[in-house]
Amino acid sequence: MGTPFEDMAEIDRLVHDPSRLAVTSALLSCESADFLFLQRLTGLSKGNLSSHLSKLERGGVVEIEKSRERRPRTVVRLTATGRERVSEHWDRLVRLREEAAGWDGTQEAPRG
Repeated sequence: MGTPFEDMAEIDRLVHDPSRLAVTSALLSCESADFLFLQRLTGLSKGNLSSHLSKLERGGVVEIEKSRERRPRTVVRLTATGRERVSEHWDRLVRLREEAAGWDGTQEAPRG
């Protein structure tokens, strides 16, 4: 491990993108959410949200279920792996923030 700043380069880029982090963080607090709720919550356009959800689905972070009742409905949920990835990502960000706050620049973190 290098300095906290070097370690930031190793964050999960799929989850860390601001729009995807907003979506996955919202999903972390619930079992599932529908597309329109996520769109309102994040302020993303339909196309932008759809694009980010596709990337997260390809990465195994979310699963998307589409149904056609009276109206088409899209429900999104974190996979077990996705829930773990997002939780670990937030833990890592908090740890990096704490390490950066305590780093005085005179020492280098141990490598290994």
